[in-house]
Amino acid sequence: MRRFRHTSAAAILAACFALNVSTQAGDVEIEIGPDEGLPHVGWLDAESVVGRIAYVSGQVAGVGHSRTIHFVNFDTDRDRRNIFKLVVFDRYLPNFPGSLESLYTGKNIEVRGFVTRYAGKPQIQVTSPDQIRVLETLPETAPTKAMTFSPKNGITVATYNIRNLYDSDDCPYHSDDTTPAKPRSEMERVAKVIRRMNADVVALQEVENRGYLQRFLDVFLSDMGYEYVVHFEGNDLRGSDVCLISRIPIGPVTSYRHLRFPKDSDHKRSFSRDILQVRVEPNGGKAFDMFVVHLKSNHDGRKYAEPVRVNESKALRGILDGILRNDSSASFVVCGDFNDTWESETLKTVVGTGEYALRSFADQLPEDTRITYNRKPYLSMIDFILCSPAMASRYVDKSYTVRDSTLEASGSDHNPVLAKFKLK
Repeated sequence: MRRFRHTSAAAILAACFALNVSTQAGDVEIEIGPDEGLPHVGWLDAESVVGRIAYVSGQVAGVGHSRTIHFVNFDTDRDRRNIFKLVVFDRYLPNFPGSLESLYTGKNIEVRGFVTRYAGKPQIQVTSPDQIRVLETLPETAPTKAMTFSPKNGITVATYNIRNLYDSDDCPYHSDDTTPAKPRSEMERVAKVIRRMNADVVALQEVENRGYLQRFLDVFLSDMGYEYVVHFEGNDLRGSDVCLISRIPIGPVTSYRHLRFPKDSDHKRSFSRDILQVRVEPNGGKAFDMFVVHLKSNHDGRKYAEPVRVNESKALRGILDGILRNDSSASFVVCGDFNDTWESETLKTVVGTGEYALRSFADQLPEDTRITYNRKPYLSMIDFILCSPAMASRYVDKSYTVRDSTLEASGSDHNPVLAKFKLK
């Protein structure tokens, strides 16, 4: 069931304050509660949660006004680098039952909202008093600190189709109402798999949006150090996207969503979803690119899907050839859900031949363990990590791994694939 479809943001915020949100709403399972996993910080530490929804608390020092904007201030010193304020635009002032001075000056408050930065300083734009709670005493808080991670013995990369990480909201711009929200029990099992993999960089497929992916990480994997989250909107009509999480710094990101390539002699098409190219920049190591792939599935039947997928693979191979012709020593991996097997024309096209051929180390695995699509009767290997020639020279021997499981045990109908590479 899709929930909160017609619920206002203010009502949800009020419910968050009023309730100790559980994972159950009557007899309906809430996948991730609207208040769950959000950071709580004091106003001096608001900088640590810029770009996230968070609770920020402090004692209000005073209220300021300009012609159309009103400010709830926590400090009277305008020059403090870490000064934080609440911003209320004039059009929202009638929502408040009294002046901001009478409501909040000198009082301890906790505010919930999206922390942004203006003129280099953190702030929350407030539209309703439901976002603010007056407290007797301030809660104990701690800054949200970014984890520092410096790989020493190599970098483990992984690819994992986590199967429909969808939220409960109906997006009016996608046909996502045809896909139910992922049950919490499945998310818990997927998170357990990711935790056990302990990979440094993970390419993911079938994620609806960046915000929900961040919530998933905050609730289930907050201690794993996945500070960098890459998600671009793709072409899938359901909103099923490719993305990447990493605890190693990320550099430039390229989306090939808008690339047009020949479908036949008279038409052109785009990738069914997207191809993401993400630069991974390990401290003390050589940077490399990760291409995240999710080619056309056989949902509409192989007779229709295979020609589409082959065209996608030709376009992908063209991108890779362009890189390798320019720099034969380019280090990259191509990973994800190819929706086809090693013997297929799709994989043969992507892998290529000759000096620029990609390398897969799946042949190091026993043949009966080469299964990444785990639903019977279609047990097969359709998820791969492929390496450019230079990246293949950094491969750590016998590190190529498939974590065998089932949908019931892991929360996904795909098994993840891992491989380890030397820093240099």
